[in-house]
Amino acid sequence: QLQASGGGLAQAGDSLRLSCAASGRTVDSYTMAWFRQAPGKEREFVALISLSGTSTDYADSVKGRFTISRDGAKNTVYLQMNNLKPEDTAVYSCAAKLGFPRYSADRYDYWGQGTLVTVSS
Repeated sequence: QLQASGGGLAQAGDSLRLSCAASGRTVDSYTMAWFRQAPGKEREFVALISLSGTSTDYADSVKGRFTISRDGAKNTVYLQMNNLKPEDTAVYSCAAKLGFPRYSADRYDYWGQGTLVTVSS
């Protein structure tokens, strides 16, 4: 089970940190990712961290602003979001998959419920 939290209301330029706590499985055993879905839009890839934890990747729209990380001891994955923009407004969900990193949501096996991030200008 994956439990996402940390969303809320922010102003442009603010920072938020999302957390994805895992239970029943360890984050170190999976490729972990964040996806987001804005109102009226399809779900899109945001960031991932590889099973080994040595590789990360980001959507172009968030590169340089967002950072994904994980804490094995806390069994939690984080998404640090800096310099937020109104276009970052979306429901953010964490996901896990076995094996190699993939960018398509349908390749992920486990999902947490979303957490809403709203950024005002």
